[in-house]
Amino acid sequence: MICPSAQQQTISESSVLDISSCPITYYGQKYEKLYVNFTRRDIVMCFDKFYNPGNEGDCIMGSSPDKWRAVLSIVQADSFLERWIRNKTKTIQNSLRCSVQITMPINNLTMILNLFNFGTEAALSLEARGTGLVALHTRVSDVSQNDTIDISGCRHSGTVYKPGTVTATLQTSGCGPLEYCQGNGMLASTCTVTGPTVIDVHGHMNSIQDRCAYSLFSTPLLPDFLVLGNFRDRRRKDVSFLDSVTLRVDGHDIHLEQGGRVQLDDSTLTLSSSPQLVHGVQLSKDQTGVTAELTNLNISVFFDGNTAQILLEGPAGSSVEGLCGNSSSSLSDLRLSEYSSTSCEMQYSEPADTTIDCTSVTERCNLLKEAPFSSCNTDIDPEPYITACTDTLCKYPAVDGLNCQFLKAYARACSLHNHTLDGWTSNTGCSSEAFCQDRTCSDHEFCGEKTVSGDTRCFCRAIFASKYQENNSLGDATVCKENSASLTLVGCLLEDKDINYSALQLNDPTCRGQVDELTHMVTFSFNSSNRCGTVVTTNNSYIIYKNTIRSQNYSDVITRKDQVQIDFSCVHSQPNINTATFRIRDWSVAQCITSGAWNYTLTIKAYTDAGRTQLVEWNSELQLNEKIWMVLKTDGLDGSMVSVVTDSCWATGKASPTSSPRHDLIINGCANPADPTVQVEENGLATSTYFSFNMFRFTGGSSDIFLHCQLHLCPKQGNNCIPTCNTPARVHRSASLTYEPEAPAFISVSWTY
Repeated sequence: MICPSAQQQTISESSVLDISSCPITYYGQKYEKLYVNFTRRDIVMCFDKFYNPGNEGDCIMGSSPDKWRAVLSIVQADSFLERWIRNKTKTIQNSLRCSVQITMPINNLTMILNLFNFGTEAALSLEARGTGLVALHTRVSDVSQNDTIDISGCRHSGTVYKPGTVTATLQTSGCGPLEYCQGNGMLASTCTVTGPTVIDVHGHMNSIQDRCAYSLFSTPLLPDFLVLGNFRDRRRKDVSFLDSVTLRVDGHDIHLEQGGRVQLDDSTLTLSSSPQLVHGVQLSKDQTGVTAELTNLNISVFFDGNTAQILLEGPAGSSVEGLCGNSSSSLSDLRLSEYSSTSCEMQYSEPADTTIDCTSVTERCNLLKEAPFSSCNTDIDPEPYITACTDTLCKYPAVDGLNCQFLKAYARACSLHNHTLDGWTSNTGCSSEAFCQDRTCSDHEFCGEKTVSGDTRCFCRAIFASKYQENNSLGDATVCKENSASLTLVGCLLEDKDINYSALQLNDPTCRGQVDELTHMVTFSFNSSNRCGTVVTTNNSYIIYKNTIRSQNYSDVITRKDQVQIDFSCVHSQPNINTATFRIRDWSVAQCITSGAWNYTLTIKAYTDAGRTQLVEWNSELQLNEKIWMVLKTDGLDGSMVSVVTDSCWATGKASPTSSPRHDLIINGCANPADPTVQVEENGLATSTYFSFNMFRFTGGSSDIFLHCQLHLCPKQGNNCIPTCNTPARVHRSASLTYEPEAPAFISVSWTY
């Protein structure tokens, strides 16, 4: 084995050597010093103290070198060396950082002891150059020349366990940074997911950049069990956070959500500190969060609304797949599309937050290396937590409990490994209780700090809010339906502007917004039975129904809050129907008119009786001078707010309404005084027009008769829409309402003799 260049120091007497530049984790304990003793027969290298035959300690012992001389070197990492060691041990998973090399002459050969630093893992190799045999003795096993062994291991209550320890149910591969031996030979390991970061059972980190769902944990021992994490945005579009955890068990989904809410498929569960068995999972809840346990496999999942920690004991720790197992699969392989939105992979960029002091953030995160956290550092490597903390809080504001979230995650990981960090909450100003416990937000919201005093509320997620903020809007477009209109405002956007929805009203103060308790959306509406002060006006070709959402105190002389005035309206377009020719069998003519979401139908029918029960059919016998009763009728209009006014009806001998000859039946809304058979019974009163006339034909021309009518819609204000048929005949309208003939409406029928 060829090693890179190194710094050397010669050892010729008992010495305490500083190896802090390349510390070694020896069976779960991290050491930064090496105590070297020479005896008459042996050289002893201990990590915790000088060798004492009565108390061996963490030592490596071998034959004493010639002339009591050895050379220690700190060697830099090398990729070839890393691959070589991985191949020899088969169990090392971390990256090689450096190594401590001790070279000594013994008889006719040179013995080289290598201690390799793989972060929270370590390996030992023994080389011999020359002729002869050498060996080393460690606390756990003997090492022969040209051997390489994994010395990561683990320990519990003073007993150390080498990697590969086998019990009746479990074969471990060595304790990683978040693992420990329980004293019965069984391994326990922890995976932490907090913010956008996953710290797997080996201490490796993954950062989630999108808003998708990912597999966190699965095991072949339980093929129908899966733990997945759902990541979502909060105040910024470019930073994702763990938002919920889902346990898929035997085809059912148990969702652990913010606020301590737990859903079984689509039903909400009520939990307490007493475990409740749901599909083989023990569910419980206290002030710190929700715990789900599979006792048959010693799997525990904890979620406090922001951080998830998966504790694996016994068989479950032997085969971990998903992000918690440092899987060789790519993130895309572990992404679960069935639990993700179609646009979850879209990347966003936002300007940097210039108010963030990254230096102060780093100091805060580095508290994990100080007391009382430091007492846990040898078992739980704080570096992944510190990196997760600084990476997140140097670009995202330290609000909504984030100032404590990463410290709390580390403290709980330590408690799972039997470390009690006395006083950590008081030293940091944090609480062990879950943030936003028992506050439930909708899918487009998250729970955050309302005030510095700790009050919380539901905030809009940044991506959801952006579509409204781009248009400076507080809600969705008006929804217009038949005889009704509604406008929905977004509750969290109102709260952003300190607007209390309960203080809002329509023109009629009794008309208030209705809140959807699930989505927190606020809807205001009016309809034909409850107009809520709706104002009806005309604008050339349109009838406009308008209302306003306003603050209750809008007319006050002074106010210290933003005033709200949001106008919303729906329109009916004036009917715009082209003239068409219909034979006698088409006396019942219908035309559908569409205006946005409001539709209505206009029909013209002819009857042979005043009661309008005998409809003129295609085979009806009509005689000259026989009286015919006509009905122009609309369906789909609100007759209490709008009327149909027939301005004129006339007959021509050809299909074109402008052709000659022409005979007028209705002029300016009134019967043609030149034809005494014409009677207008109802016009402008409601949504239908009734009139009658005696049948006729044009002399000396075609036997075809074409009837045309022109009409418009009129907003009702009392009887303002009813034509005044005194001489001269005219349609009487209020000064604020006008009819523009640029948008004429025609409907035509015809008959043939």
